[in-house]
Amino acid sequence: MFLTCDGVPDKLGVTFTSEGVNFCVYARLAKTVELLFFDHKDAKKPSHIFKLSDVANRTAYYWHISVKGVKAGQLYGFRVDGPYRPSRRNEFYPEKVLLDPYALLVERGKNFCRDAALGKQSNIDKCLKGVVVDIDDYDWGEDFHPRHTFAKTVIYEMHVGGFTRHPSSGVGDDKRGTYAGIIEKIPYLKELGITAVELMPVYQFDPSEHHAGLVNYWGYSPISLFSVHREYSADQSLLGPINEFRDMVKALHAADIEVILDVVYNHTAEGDKQGPTYSFRGFDSSDYYILSQDKKHYMNFSGCGNTLNGTHSVVRRMIIDSLHFWVEKMHIDGFRFDLASILSRDESGHPMLSPPTLWSIDTDPILAPVKLIAEAWDAGGLYQVGSLAGQRWREWNGHFRDDVRRFVKGDHGMITQFVARLIGSPDIYGDRSLEPAKSVNFITCHDGFTLADLVSYNDKHNQENGENNGDGCDHNFSWNHGVEGHTTDPHILKLRNQQMKNMMVINLLSLGTPMLLMGDEIARTQKGNNNGYCQDNIDFWLDWGDLEKNSEQFRFTKALLDQRNMLEFVCFDESKRNSLHDIIAQARISWHGVKLNKPNWGEDSHSIALESQHPDCGGVSFVIFNAYWEALQFELPKARHGKWLRAVDTSLSDGNDIHIEGDKKHWFKDSYLAAPRSVVILTC
Repeated sequence: MFLTCDGVPDKLGVTFTSEGVNFCVYARLAKTVELLFFDHKDAKKPSHIFKLSDVANRTAYYWHISVKGVKAGQLYGFRVDGPYRPSRRNEFYPEKVLLDPYALLVERGKNFCRDAALGKQSNIDKCLKGVVVDIDDYDWGEDFHPRHTFAKTVIYEMHVGGFTRHPSSGVGDDKRGTYAGIIEKIPYLKELGITAVELMPVYQFDPSEHHAGLVNYWGYSPISLFSVHREYSADQSLLGPINEFRDMVKALHAADIEVILDVVYNHTAEGDKQGPTYSFRGFDSSDYYILSQDKKHYMNFSGCGNTLNGTHSVVRRMIIDSLHFWVEKMHIDGFRFDLASILSRDESGHPMLSPPTLWSIDTDPILAPVKLIAEAWDAGGLYQVGSLAGQRWREWNGHFRDDVRRFVKGDHGMITQFVARLIGSPDIYGDRSLEPAKSVNFITCHDGFTLADLVSYNDKHNQENGENNGDGCDHNFSWNHGVEGHTTDPHILKLRNQQMKNMMVINLLSLGTPMLLMGDEIARTQKGNNNGYCQDNIDFWLDWGDLEKNSEQFRFTKALLDQRNMLEFVCFDESKRNSLHDIIAQARISWHGVKLNKPNWGEDSHSIALESQHPDCGGVSFVIFNAYWEALQFELPKARHGKWLRAVDTSLSDGNDIHIEGDKKHWFKDSYLAAPRSVVILTC
């Protein structure tokens, strides 16, 4: 038996109070609102319907009701009616069951059907349902936030499902592809040496959102901004998905590894006007989304059919509330914002000089300790790398990715751009008002070729995606080294491995925060597919057999990470708050060509050497980058102790390519012969 009273608008979503459970939603234009209760996840009709009064249960734009007798686990949804004016995208469908935008857990049920959410018809027997949960009763024990500085951070971009779903993972069948599966692999992450995992989307999404029988594998179309993706949980009990996620976070923290979430606040799974109505659209489409000037169409700056209206006060608060939830209740250490530049757009879609949402996130006290990382562009052509609003944001540096790829494969005219990327991209981040090391450096990420495919394919091979190979980026700056894809040619295989090492050295030792893609450390391949967003299968999961097969790449990467601080040629202490220009000046870098003090900055140059004497680094180093297709003899400056020791030479065979403390058997005084397409680090 349920008893009801008016409720309050104090907090959106579900709140346990002394009066019962309070339900509150925002629906500015609604005329009627109903709260529906369901007895179980596969129920085809509600067990109770509560009709909210527009007098007693409404305060301004908020509808609320308190229900006594509600227990944890209660399934619920809403129906909302109002003026139906499709010409202005006010699309109230009174038969549609809507998910609470603030639901802390989502239940799909076996009857759920995406198609039922299309159009105006009822979806009552196939709808998504929110779950009433009390999440405060969890023992965090002595959990702590590692709080690594950006200078000491190495990010590992990971897909939760793909990390352990492969049968070779050694994880039990019931835990493969789950949060619990990650816990079992923490020793591997520690051995590798990364300091943070960046999890691809873990907010609840709809895996069935795709055509041609494929799936939404990546998860970049959220249904809820507060609910963990329950399909990644081995524990499907009431609080199982939430607590298993917390267990994972706590275990990673205990291993001194931070947890960064890849978050999508730029669009939702509802798509364009032909898409499903799950939640936001049914409450107030014109407030939640950016519409065209005539209000007839959804603006599509995300490339996914709609664009969240992040500047609107209600949506901005929802984004901030979501971030607070993940920090306070789930102990998250940072966020990477997908297509963050969309949050620079006003309610008409125009870029703003001082966007309130980005600044609200930047200056929020609860978010002050967490890492903020932006993908500073969007699908509408707005590119803000180096100019995103806010002081604290770090940025995915697409220029680093492209320029390093082009230099390593031998493109002409790349030497000046390459050098800029090595030293923190001062051409992009040289403003003295900016914090140093704004750049998140990466060669590969989920979106594009893996590192192994980057050196094995000239062209993308996305035919299995069902789009006639029309999807995915065409400008990959990749090179197959003579054969497209698989080969047994030992010369080609050696050169490919060498090039992977070259890019790994450059990525890990350049000034900035490096990010590695899951599996690059063991040469994972996607067989030339550079857009695996719809491929949830064995070819796209991490094959743990590659750890033995490509052990040389793993050994080399692990050694680099183990002594990254010793090998960096430009480094900095964040506590000193120096500008990027100050840091570069302190490094006392001198540039050389094959002749000392005579670097070749010309269009035909494919090599450069630097000497660094940075006081905060491991001493004096001489680094040679030879992207030329012939060996080059480099003169060496006088060493402090009379000789240079070789720390790295990517051209050498297994076991000789890296000696962290210097190869004491081989020392050099006057010159060094750098092999074609190699990176060499000498120390003294």
